[in-house]
Amino acid sequence: MNTIEELYNEYFHDIYLYLMSLSHSEDTASELTQETFFRAMRSVDKFRGDCDVRVWLCQIAKNAFLSQCRKDSRFTGEEVPETVPDTSVSIEDSLADKERSMAIHQILHDMNDPHKEVFTLRVFGELSFRQIGGLFGKTESWARVTFHRAKLMIISRLEESE
Repeated sequence: MNTIEELYNEYFHDIYLYLMSLSHSEDTASELTQETFFRAMRSVDKFRGDCDVRVWLCQIAKNAFLSQCRKDSRFTGEEVPETVPDTSVSIEDSLADKERSMAIHQILHDMNDPHKEVFTLRVFGELSFRQIGGLFGKTESWARVTFHRAKLMIISRLEESE
């Protein structure tokens, strides 16, 4: 296992981008990235090595984000979602068109897990299918198929709305 400093230097950007995709806030993503590596440092001895380090760190980041949501909900009274809300994902070239982008945001907002989360992890988190499968305790093939189905759902709903 690498030292925490090596992990931080190697994976900081990946974890930050993943948290940006979840929080949509630079400040929150930065704060939670630091929290992620702090938690990783405290539990590095529990890492068994049965998944990729990036997958392990993303799981810690996701848990930190959900903890932050729960903490924030105590102050705002809002209900915390059971899953991470994924409301801002695009399909490659569609982001250039703001109207189409908003339609994609709405489709993703309404989409159920695991399709929504797999799509977000792949597009925003830039994780490999193997890493995504590892997060869910599934195979790489499962992640590929789930991502493909999510993409088809988005395309189909976009075509319906046009």
